Amino acid sequence: MSAPASELGLRTRLALFLYSSRNLAGCACGLAGLALHWTGLVQHYWLAIVAGLYAIGYLAMPENRGYVLSLGSELAADAIGARLAELVKSISRSVEPDVIERVQHIQESIVTLLPRLMAREQVGDRSLYTVRQTALQYLPATLQSYVNMPVAFRRLHAVRDGKTPKALLLEQLDLLDTKLKEIVTSVAENDAQALLVNGRFLEEKFGKRDFLLA
Repeated sequence: MSAPASELGLRTRLALFLYSSRNLAGCACGLAGLALHWTGLVQHYWLAIVAGLYAIGYLAMPENRGYVLSLGSELAADAIGARLAELVKSISRSVEPDVIERVQHIQESIVTLLPRLMAREQVGDRSLYTVRQTALQYLPATLQSYVNMPVAFRRLHAVRDGKTPKALLLEQLDLLDTKLKEIVTSVAENDAQALLVNGRFLEEKFGKRDFLLA
């Protein structure tokens, strides 16, 4: 979730307002009024006209009500996969291609891992917990904060260590992606080991032609 406005610093709140779609629309209309004045088409009351045009542009632009990105909780593996697909589709036109690409990588890892981990669920399984929490909490919450920001703000405004919200988001998505890929590799290695053990068992049990007579 994005932080409440009361928890944001004054400079951050001001920046969010300046980058907002409503303010940019108002500024565009206000600049049109200034252009009329500079070209001599409007000589009197031009300041009031500019202010009025700004207000018209500001109010005409629909307010960004934000997204609600939540998958719920306690979902089965197939339900989580379906909800993840809906999440990716819902933000596909609102975020940049490199963001979507990373989210899809995370989605693929989750869809691959969850059925296998849940099929052999054990109490205290950290891998299962990490994958479920990534799907149900970490990924939706991370994207929630990002898509609720004005587009210009998240691409241009430095918020930490000179990095924009987009740069920070990509770092966080890369971190999630790397962790999930580590789990995919670990599960694959465990499956391969289990296959070898099972193969040795079968060879010992059924390797002889007369095993039915044993």
